[in-house]
Amino acid sequence: MSRFRMLLFAVVGILASSMSVFAQATAEAGDNASSVSKYRALAAGVGFAIAVFGGAVGQSRIGAAACEGAARNPGAAGRIQTMMILGLALIESLVLFALLVVFAVVKPS
Repeated sequence: MSRFRMLLFAVVGILASSMSVFAQATAEAGDNASSVSKYRALAAGVGFAIAVFGGAVGQSRIGAAACEGAARNPGAAGRIQTMMILGLALIESLVLFALLVVFAVVKPS
């Protein structure tokens, strides 16, 4: 616990001593707008990547569950396939909605 406390105080001391650096004004007023737009595009890209990853994981789990359900009960394979396609369409629509949100956020000002 003593090492953790010492590390905590060291981090707080470093952060407290660097506050004056963050308080300095920028030389150009237009510099802030360009950096904000760059970070906005970066954040939108990362957010969309997370949405696509979640959609891909969801689609793969639905496909695996449908294959397993059809293998266990071949008579219900048609109903399982219909429900699987409906679920895949809903997941894909959520990913496309995330893409539209990215386009709305990154639109040129």
